[in-house]
Amino acid sequence: MTTMKAELLNLLTELHERFPLDEEKMLVIGCSTSEVVGKTIGKAGSIDVASDLIEAFLAFRDKTGVHLAFQGCEHINRALTIERRTLKQFGLTEVTVVPVRAAGGAMSEKAYERFDAPCVVEAIQADAGIDIGSTLIGMHLKPVAIPVRLSAKQLGEAYVTFAITRPKLIGGPRAHYPAK
Repeated sequence: MTTMKAELLNLLTELHERFPLDEEKMLVIGCSTSEVVGKTIGKAGSIDVASDLIEAFLAFRDKTGVHLAFQGCEHINRALTIERRTLKQFGLTEVTVVPVRAAGGAMSEKAYERFDAPCVVEAIQADAGIDIGSTLIGMHLKPVAIPVRLSAKQLGEAYVTFAITRPKLIGGPRAHYPAK
C-alpha cells in the first residue's frame, strides 16, 4: 500500500469515528491531484495519484457502505461522478458528460473508470466532505456544514479539509432540541 493511500485511509477512518458514514450517507470528494503533487490546481493532474487515492476511497466505501461523489473541475461546472445506485437511491438527475483529466480532473476521470455503473449529476447535498487541494466542495454539502479537524492538515502537498453537516436548528428561544 502506498504511503498516501494509507494516510488517506487513516484520515477517512478518523472522520468515520467522529461522524459515522454508512449506506444512508453521501461523501463528496474534491481532489486536485495537481495540488497533491505540489503544483497549481488544474495545471498538472496526475492519473497516478488519482489511481492511488481511488483505491483508498473504494476500500472505505466497501467497509462503510457510504456513497461516494467525486466533484469535477469548473470545466464541467463541478458536476459529480457517482454510481448509478446512488443516483437512484437519492433521486438525482443525470447529466451527459464523461469526465477526463482536462475537463473534470484526474480524480473524476479515475472514479468514472473504476465505478461499476458510473454516471454524472450536476448537484448533490452530501452529508460530509473532503476537500483535497482547495477545490471548494461547499456547494455540494447540506446547508449547515461544520469543519472537522483531523490529525493531518495535508495529503501530499495539498491542504486537506473535512466537513460534516447537521440539520438546521429552527425555532427561537422557546424551541427545544433533542439531546445528543
